[in-house]
Amino acid sequence: MRGPASLIGAARTAASKPGVETWELTLPDEAATAALAADVARALKPGDLVTLSGDLGVGKSTFARALVRARANDPELEAPSPTFTLLQTYDLPRGPIVHADLYRLTGPEELEELGWDEAGEDAIVLVEWPDRLGAELPPDRLDLALDIAPGGAGRRARFSGYGAFARRLARLRDGKRFVDAAGWGEAAREHVQGDASSRLYERLTLGNRTAILMDAPARAHGPAIRDGKSYLTLARLAVDVKPFVAVADALRGLGYAAPQIYAQDLVNGFLLVEDMGFEPVAAGGQPIASRYELAADLLADLHGRELPVDLPVGRELYRVPPYDVSAMLVECDLLNDWYLPHATGVSPDPEAREAFHALWRAALEPVLAEEPTWTLRDYHSPNLTWRDDREGLAKLGLLDFQDMVMGPPAYDVVSLMQDARVDMPDGLEMALAARYLERRRRTDPSFEPRAFARAYATIGAQRATKILGIFVRLAKRDGKPGYLANLPRVLKTLAANLAHPDLAELAAWYEARLGPLERPA
Repeated sequence: MRGPASLIGAARTAASKPGVETWELTLPDEAATAALAADVARALKPGDLVTLSGDLGVGKSTFARALVRARANDPELEAPSPTFTLLQTYDLPRGPIVHADLYRLTGPEELEELGWDEAGEDAIVLVEWPDRLGAELPPDRLDLALDIAPGGAGRRARFSGYGAFARRLARLRDGKRFVDAAGWGEAAREHVQGDASSRLYERLTLGNRTAILMDAPARAHGPAIRDGKSYLTLARLAVDVKPFVAVADALRGLGYAAPQIYAQDLVNGFLLVEDMGFEPVAAGGQPIASRYELAADLLADLHGRELPVDLPVGRELYRVPPYDVSAMLVECDLLNDWYLPHATGVSPDPEAREAFHALWRAALEPVLAEEPTWTLRDYHSPNLTWRDDREGLAKLGLLDFQDMVMGPPAYDVVSLMQDARVDMPDGLEMALAARYLERRRRTDPSFEPRAFARAYATIGAQRATKILGIFVRLAKRDGKPGYLANLPRVLKTLAANLAHPDLAELAAWYEARLGPLERPA
């Protein structure tokens, strides 16, 4: 059964000219208009301009009011029409919205008197009667034209995405179709805080059922940075959703709690997956010890298995890529490209970089010579949930693993026990490591703890090096300054790992550029 915002008749799209994407649909009633406004609200971000066109009484203010309420996540929010005030500003948790009704404006010159430029800075701007702005409108915008449907049966809506909005409108349209086809078109939708990637997540609620919608467009490779290859290729990062589906199915096949895939669009990058809940394994910046213990047990169980390299996905096979020295070196270079310029104002010269690479190759050689295993790569608190109603290892929900590689067992152990976002109490890291080692030796008497300890320190230093660069990149390039608060914790972890005797030469390289590292007692 189709919901109130479902299309009446077939929605159709067309590109009337290059750089423009259109989407036409019919809205039978006000509930359908509100549902569509909520869909649009989820796709907007600060700085966006949405223009609303159409005659008096066609529902422009109704659409704008519904969009503001959806963005505020408050269906009862007072949202008066700015017919007389011309501008209405809403300061919302996810950023401000400015709603403008320019019907009474006599000319563009009056905008300056209204404080238009200041009001719209870093805000989502909704403009009714955009023709009052003059002939020249910004090239990147979303326009919604409303009119009465033939016979008075609701409203006709025509979206036009201009410039950068053309692709975004197409994605909004395709996502709506995907959810409808999956049978979740009537679901209530709630934004879920995502990871550090460009993926978007929503929790869908339909009756007593929930699911997670993953919106993950294919990632562009970007420029070649080494040997004619992009960073994504060198670092062995997933570019689409196929690895997520393949790995989720494989993990569930081993009895682990990875999400079931309810519906998938592998071409466009939409997945509807099982909701693994939101009960965390850490609270207040501190790990919950019993939950971390089970997380360590899961890794020991996984690393004791013989695991395939080729995983089915649809009618194809996905080959898990190797976490090789090239991948690890290009990650280490994030320190040189992002963190060192941020912290010291200086990026190492080519000679210093080559010395850096040589030291890392030597340090990584014995680690990468070990038998590889599935390395989930993002096995830490933000990507683990606790499910108290399950038994055994199924209590631990696994969320993020599309970048899985064949790599050293120590990597995920480090990710868990040296989590960049939590403060590990004294002694807990060593207790968890001892627990993991004991279980590994129980199933494999040939397992060598001393070699693992060296691998743990080496991978810990490599991972801390990478994260320092990533967190600065997220702050500087992606506008997420909150990650910088974690830098002191990561520096402390780096120093602890570089204290291993076998990493003394690497430690000297770092100290020459960062000054004395605060070594643990």
